[in-house]
Amino acid sequence: MYPEHTPRPPTARAVEVHQPTPIPPPAVVHAAPVVPVQPGTLPAVASIVLPDGRVVTGYATDPARPEPVTAKPPVSRTAVNVALGGVGFLAVCGGLLLLTSFIAALTAFITQLIILAAVIFGGWIAVQVLSGSGSKSGTTVHIHKATFKRNHFHG
Repeated sequence: MYPEHTPRPPTARAVEVHQPTPIPPPAVVHAAPVVPVQPGTLPAVASIVLPDGRVVTGYATDPARPEPVTAKPPVSRTAVNVALGGVGFLAVCGGLLLLTSFIAALTAFITQLIILAAVIFGGWIAVQVLSGSGSKSGTTVHIHKATFKRNHFHG
């Protein structure tokens, strides 16, 4: 891209590379020390000594807590609804039984009233027909010497 006689732009500074120095393992392996902690509290930062002697430091996390279980009622809602429906059904059946009894009694009462009226009205008609007293209207025919011969009337 650049011809040979053209000066090149200055390059960036030299990059310095740092290599980490490894930590030599200790000669004797110690067990991780137990740090006394008050029950129910966790420190903000926790440090752990690994078996090879390295120390790991990090933030403490809250242990996973299960979600609180909602308290279930001692009796299920379905059972309560079925029981209330049964009570309501019994109340309706009792009301229907009373209504049926009332209708039957009313029917019997009306039937007795009709029979009583028929007996009274029938007796009144019988008294009117069979009584001999009172004035009779209409034509009165007196037959004195009537003879019947072979089913013919000769007057």
